[in-house]
Amino acid sequence: MVVFPNAKINIGLNILRKRPDGYHDIASCFMPVGFTDILEIVESKKFGFSSSGLSIPGEEKNNLCIKAYKLLQKDFNLPQVKIHLHKVIPIGAGLGGGSSDASFTLKCLDQMFGLFLDDYLLEEYAAKLGSDCPFFIQNRTVMAYGTGNEFEEISLSLKDKFILLVTPPIHVATAEAYAGIQPKPDAHPLKDTLENKPLEAWKELVNNAFELSIFSKYPAIAEIKDKLYEAGASYASMSGSGATVYGIFEAPVDTQELFPQDYTLWRSPEHY
Repeated sequence: MVVFPNAKINIGLNILRKRPDGYHDIASCFMPVGFTDILEIVESKKFGFSSSGLSIPGEEKNNLCIKAYKLLQKDFNLPQVKIHLHKVIPIGAGLGGGSSDASFTLKCLDQMFGLFLDDYLLEEYAAKLGSDCPFFIQNRTVMAYGTGNEFEEISLSLKDKFILLVTPPIHVATAEAYAGIQPKPDAHPLKDTLENKPLEAWKELVNNAFELSIFSKYPAIAEIKDKLYEAGASYASMSGSGATVYGIFEAPVDTQELFPQDYTLWRSPEHY
């Protein structure tokens, strides 16, 4: 079975408070985008995992696809499988690629072996793998609260817009990003702003709390945001804890001369 785990972007990201468990409560809008990895899972006599494309750091045994399989295998005695992941979504880029791979592994195994797990059960399994993982089970635009695992419906669509993602060759670790954060209450309730204010107003009202510290440490990331606005973006922001910056445009834009060749670009279809 072949599936295509997709990335997500954060539209606004407010860090509200530090929790007793050491994590942080957030408010953010999670939106799926069509930038994907490729994941293949087939039944096999012996378990195996392989990858291609972008290099995946860390020990193979810690890969979230393997952890997702073992999580379900423990409860359902699944057959052995071979998993191959072709990695396209940049790592450490604030796009949730690893979380998506994990959740798509759960969904794929559920379909392959007829487990018939409801979404809320898949979300419970996904939450054991990482804070962003539950989002990719239903994989639709939502407001995210808690550690990013509590969801609320939001009336928001960018289907008539053009979205450009720009990722420099910089890896921003989540722990590094949180080290520079000072939590504070949500001055402008994000959901209300996104539903009721025009896109042009987001520049002044919708912020990513990580930008202040990340931009000062990595000026090249800040420069991407400036270039997107110079190119005509109605709104631009870093996604998650970085390093990807996205721009939302009213119409497609020519990016050929804007960014160095070693930057990774993803362009939405003419209208997303």
